[in-house]
Amino acid sequence: MDDASQRAHQAWIHAERIRRLSDRVVSLGPLGLGLDGVLAWIPGANVAYAVGAGGLLLYCAVQAGAGPATLARMGIYLAADSALSSVPVAGWAVDTFFPGHLLAAKALQRDIEKRHGKPAQDLPKGWGRWSPSFGRGRMRNVTPGA
Repeated sequence: MDDASQRAHQAWIHAERIRRLSDRVVSLGPLGLGLDGVLAWIPGANVAYAVGAGGLLLYCAVQAGAGPATLARMGIYLAADSALSSVPVAGWAVDTFFPGHLLAAKALQRDIEKRHGKPAQDLPKGWGRWSPSFGRGRMRNVTPGA
């Protein structure tokens, strides 16, 4: 595997981690909640996290050699996510469930898969997700085979 493919696949894995941490730590069907949604209700922290995670995604995209159309699409998703975070109350409520980082990460991953294929090394299926442990009153980590 050449160096460009290796960098792109590493960026794919980083994007997956950011995507799950930002927008899919807890999933209920098609809805998900992550750090971005929780921090949306803390003034200052909401914008700082949205811009920081978005900046990391864009850095990964540049490292992977993503195309201009992918970078533009990611920029639109991330700008919308950051803009929503800056509007008190109503914006925070919408930002709680707007998956801007997820959309940007998926755009990057599609670009990488189209040019280099999907990475052989993948994250475990349940990595980073939490689900309620009904009957026990606590959260548990969902991992494959558990």
